[in-house]
Amino acid sequence: MNQPAARGRTRLLFVCIENSNRSQMAEAFARMIGGDRVEAYSAGSRPSGKVNPRAALSMKEVGYDLAAHRSKSLAEIPQVEYDVVVSMGCGDACPSVPARLREEWDIPDPRDMAPEKFREVRDTIRAKVEKLLKRLLKK
Repeated sequence: MNQPAARGRTRLLFVCIENSNRSQMAEAFARMIGGDRVEAYSAGSRPSGKVNPRAALSMKEVGYDLAAHRSKSLAEIPQVEYDVVVSMGCGDACPSVPARLREEWDIPDPRDMAPEKFREVRDTIRAKVEKLLKRLLKK
């Protein structure tokens, strides 16, 4: 269960209910910002089975292509201890995953928001990921 992250990278997991918006964007930002220093994953407690096209469009605006991402369940991610597990405002719906550190980011689901509000949520997620990685990676 406690396999080390590849090449000593910090292993992150972002969890929300559907794994179609918030956690997908957080995973993407962790990959963009952390590069090869992180091993980032996302999953949902009740995955929708698809990444929201609006999330893909929103991330494309900041230079990240979500085309390779897919909505997945917690059973589909590596069953290891994560350095950090971040739940994205799903409350009691997020089951326990082994982690050294847990954080709850109470971020609203942007699924039905107007485009400008969707971008605000995206930008909030980016800022939180930047802050987390700065703390973890001691930039």
